[in-house]
Amino acid sequence: MAGWREALEGLDEEHRLMLEGGSLSQLFLKYPLTICHPVFVGIVYGLLASLTLIVPFAYAGWLDSTDWQTVANEWGTISIIFCAMTASLGGFSTVISGMFKRPPVRLENRRRYLFPIPFIGLLLLTWSMIGNTPEIVENLGWFLSLLPGPLYIHLSYAPRWRMLDRIDRGLDPFEGMRITIEPEDSPIVDGIEDDDLDEVVSEAGI
Repeated sequence: MAGWREALEGLDEEHRLMLEGGSLSQLFLKYPLTICHPVFVGIVYGLLASLTLIVPFAYAGWLDSTDWQTVANEWGTISIIFCAMTASLGGFSTVISGMFKRPPVRLENRRRYLFPIPFIGLLLLTWSMIGNTPEIVENLGWFLSLLPGPLYIHLSYAPRWRMLDRIDRGLDPFEGMRITIEPEDSPIVDGIEDDDLDEVVSEAGI
């Protein structure tokens, strides 16, 4: 693990920050690359998503007078399905990142959009469990509950892990890449930039 960390010190700041990632990626990357493989990170997310469903399952079971063993079995089944799905998606993202060799997307500036998604999904699932709702509400709830984790792994973590793994094996992490870093979103500037304004003024002879 020290190998790729030492190699990052030799990169320019933009590429180093891209490969180090944000706080979430750094949390996983504290461990050896084998342990923090995208498949295992997917399993972790599946477990976390499953834990959020304990209260809705328990409450729905209480409303329906279902015994706790049945509720626990249903929750356990859903948890296994969640973990299997997120692990499979993590593996799929690893394969895709190896095929297309794209750089990781830094999601720090997009957290405000991603953060509420699983909570919206949890609310929809809870609503579907305790009330009479169309089937699409439940399906949308499942989808939103699972979406952020696989999306993060696919866009950000799997490409980052692939590049770090290549560094760790003594290979060129940028080999075969059309672009080596995802361009930052350009800020929207109202009006004319200062340089353009100076040029307009000089041409007008003001």
